[in-house]
Amino acid sequence: MLGAASPTSRNHTGRGPLFVILSTLVVALIGSMLTACGYQFRVEGAGPTIGGSSVTASQEPPPRLIIRALINNSFEPNLESRYTNYIREEFSAGSGAQVVSDSEAADLILTGQILSVIVPTLSFSSTATLESRTEVVVLVRVENTRLKKVVWSQVVKGASEFFITPDLQFNRALQNRAVEQAGRFVAADLASRFLLQLETGALTKHTPIAPPLSH
Repeated sequence: MLGAASPTSRNHTGRGPLFVILSTLVVALIGSMLTACGYQFRVEGAGPTIGGSSVTASQEPPPRLIIRALINNSFEPNLESRYTNYIREEFSAGSGAQVVSDSEAADLILTGQILSVIVPTLSFSSTATLESRTEVVVLVRVENTRLKKVVWSQVVKGASEFFITPDLQFNRALQNRAVEQAGRFVAADLASRFLLQLETGALTKHTPIAPPLSH
């Protein structure tokens, strides 16, 4: 009785070596398939970079850019300094260029004009205006200092809405704030468009970027 094995035990014992052999073959087959196909998932190089620029482009020194004060051709006073500062801030943060002072050597020079500032009415009642909007139009040009030639020009419009209250003084403050916000929208838009032009080589394809002068 002790020496007898049940049918279940005998069948399990009989299949043991065959099961081990088949399992080994399956594992080896899967391993060979993964090895053969593994190259499809391999990423070589530094990989993608923020902003979409290639590794080669990111290793190049950024162009040195002078941003000169805008000319204010609108009827809204004292905008040129604020709008110029907005553009300098946005270009320093995300245009791909190194913003330098007017006295330094540069590859590119940005100049521009505030063409217009208008305040159209958005909604009104039979007795008063309820909501208005400021619309600002700015033109900029970028000149290559080596070619003495404009390589990029762009017209951009920014807008910002504000509500009208019974307080005239407060309304003017709201309008001023909307004008400032529209200017920041313009500056951010210009910086994004400039970066796109720079990444596609449109600003530098005519001539190599001049290296900064050593001091």
